[in-house]
Amino acid sequence: MAGGRGGLILSVLLAGLTLTIVSRVQLVLPEGGGGMTIRGVWDRLPRPLRRLLVSDIFIRTCEGLVDVFLVIYALNVIGIRPPQYGVLVGVQMATAIACYLPIARLADRIARKPFVIATFLAFSAFPVAVIASRSFPALVLAFVIGGLRELGEPARKAMIVDLAEPAVRARSIELYYFVRSVAIAPAATVGGLLWRTAPAIPFIVAGTVGLIGTAIFSLTVDERYAG
Repeated sequence: MAGGRGGLILSVLLAGLTLTIVSRVQLVLPEGGGGMTIRGVWDRLPRPLRRLLVSDIFIRTCEGLVDVFLVIYALNVIGIRPPQYGVLVGVQMATAIACYLPIARLADRIARKPFVIATFLAFSAFPVAVIASRSFPALVLAFVIGGLRELGEPARKAMIVDLAEPAVRARSIELYYFVRSVAIAPAATVGGLLWRTAPAIPFIVAGTVGLIGTAIFSLTVDERYAG
């Protein structure tokens, strides 16, 4: 209980410090985007950015279908203990941290598209790897794959920023994430309905949806826009 209170107090203090720092940042706003409606911002989204958005919606739906059921599947179906699941989360986070910065630098030097494809494939493979696991060591490998979902995230986010028009860049990015969030909102509910059929079903569907998103990105977003 005391630890929870201490963590809450620390979070509030860090949030206050962040707000103080951000309030001192001064940015020069580009001209040409004043008075524009949401529809106007949408109309100015470049076609490659819209295609990236569509593929991203599929990928995040893949994630949302199973995200809340991972711990239930690991504990109740595979039969590991709660402390072991904590280790799995740690393995996933460590993998993500280990690959994030080096791969981001490499993507800028080589090309972004291959790394975005790699991260989309990791999103697709993770739920399938979980249901294919029958033991704790196998789950460790599955959660390493889960950590690799961050592999191309810096490249994907850089693509969003680069593709958005400078005059409406901030609003374009916000609209991108708003549309994505609304589109994937039903995913967990759908996953729950599929779970009632069989616990493995939402994971299989998630992997399939992820592969569709990967294919959309691979086939529709040209390398010159992803580089």
